[in-house]
Amino acid sequence: MTTTTGELVVTERAVRQATVSRRTKETDVTVTLTLDGSGATAISTGIGFYDHLLSSLGHHGLFDIDIRATGDLDVDEHHTVEDVALVLGAAFGEALGGRAGIRRFGDASAPMDESVASAVVDVGGRPYAIVDLPFRGERAGGLPLQLVEHALEAFARTSGTTLHVRGTGRNDHHLAEAAFKALALALRAACEEDPRRAGVASTKGALG
Repeated sequence: MTTTTGELVVTERAVRQATVSRRTKETDVTVTLTLDGSGATAISTGIGFYDHLLSSLGHHGLFDIDIRATGDLDVDEHHTVEDVALVLGAAFGEALGGRAGIRRFGDASAPMDESVASAVVDVGGRPYAIVDLPFRGERAGGLPLQLVEHALEAFARTSGTTLHVRGTGRNDHHLAEAAFKALALALRAACEEDPRRAGVASTKGALG
């Protein structure tokens, strides 16, 4: 599919599972996602702390996530972080399919020592992101912390998710990790199948 983010290629689609790829002059990213997984992850972006956050997303959301990404890290981390988030979001959107029979909304909070974060999401197809994570420094490991907000915005755009992520803390590592754990739990709740819901969770009769 061609989007405002470029060419996203869906190479495999099954019930609540998808593989999506995107290749540009700057990055080469492939993501395989299973919504009803066990939290198994295999993630390689070349940015260790980003791998750590994405692994936490899979582990606590009980999503199986495989990410293989190479990028122009000799320039900086921006393209790799953004494109991985775009492709991961697209994989969520594809795996959700028509989004019928799901809970659609989810919210959760997660602490990590002195830090705490909350996430509220709507996976109904309306992309929007509000992120308030007051980091104190510029980097955590190899990840520029300003790119955390950018990654969440990119994920929201291609997954069709409205997300609000907020947190406080004195340790940037802890704050970022708490945010991804909270997001994982909220996404898990929103993506879960609702046995009482036959169609889409919208009074309009259609999502979006």
